[in-house]
Amino acid sequence: MLYLWIPLLLVSLIAPVFAQESSAEGPTSEKAQRSYREGLDYLQHRMTDAALDAFRKADKQDGGHCLACQKKIVRFGIELGDWKASESAAGEMVEEAQTDKEKAFAHYQYGVILLDEGVSKHKDEVFARSHDEMTQALAAVPRFPEAIFGDGLALAHLKQDDAAKQRFQQFAEMRQSNTVDRQRALRYISQPELARARMAPPFAITTVDGQRLSLDGLQGKVVLIDFWATWCGPCRDAMPHIRELARKFQGEPLIVLSVSLDSDQQKWREFIAKNEMTWPQYFDGGFSGGLAKLFDVHAIPHTFTIDADGVLQDEQIGDGSIEGKLKKLVKHAQELQTAAEATPKQ
Repeated sequence: MLYLWIPLLLVSLIAPVFAQESSAEGPTSEKAQRSYREGLDYLQHRMTDAALDAFRKADKQDGGHCLACQKKIVRFGIELGDWKASESAAGEMVEEAQTDKEKAFAHYQYGVILLDEGVSKHKDEVFARSHDEMTQALAAVPRFPEAIFGDGLALAHLKQDDAAKQRFQQFAEMRQSNTVDRQRALRYISQPELARARMAPPFAITTVDGQRLSLDGLQGKVVLIDFWATWCGPCRDAMPHIRELARKFQGEPLIVLSVSLDSDQQKWREFIAKNEMTWPQYFDGGFSGGLAKLFDVHAIPHTFTIDADGVLQDEQIGDGSIEGKLKKLVKHAQELQTAAEATPKQ
């Protein structure tokens, strides 16, 4: 299920900047090294729970000084919702941090964990702690865009909308005009209540026919994302249904986007041409593709229905009945368009 995209996305954005893993960050004792390697092996076999336990064991065997272990505990603790493990590792990172950049990253990591925990538990106290951690990160490195954005989210969840909008404005001013994260920040500035919603992750792609699409650029339209592949029998069975939806809602404020998880791009191109799949088509290249990872797709066919505000409304694995839901969302999108057209321009 797609609940944790914001923290995971933020970690992925900032980690390459402040947290390049090196051999010096790994465990030093022989026992800890062995446990760490076991954790890596578990990950290779997609045994995330066992991997998390191995990394926790390695860090303990290393006296709580294994930064590489702590980073992985934070990452997979967030993924598995093990807040106790993640918080413990983040606390160790804060204690071990020496430079301003290390301190900023450690506090930021802690803030991300608390932000995600707050979303899961619906507790203002946890969001307040996240705000405190983001504030400490920015005290160490004031121009830290991801911490600014993260603090905006924490403040929004605390319903401090004016302060949240100021943070998102700061972030937007530090980003180039065509980036998806800047588009999302601008959306939150105009509608801070969306920062508290279950928003679909922002993305920008170029379709097979050269059309550039970004989720926030489609504001005001309902978006149906269909993950599929030519080798998937149930996907091929569902394809006529998707084609019919694209045809039926043509001209309405709705975009159908099919995302292929094929590995053979030529085979995919031939298939969509032969089957007259004329709605937007994108090649993601497998389950490790950018959109598949962003939406946490592990089985297909898999559809996501996103409303005109960018809020994820429905998620289905298999060829479920979604037309009724789409009709309601499209009607609401039309009402929003009518209201916007009737509003005098400033």
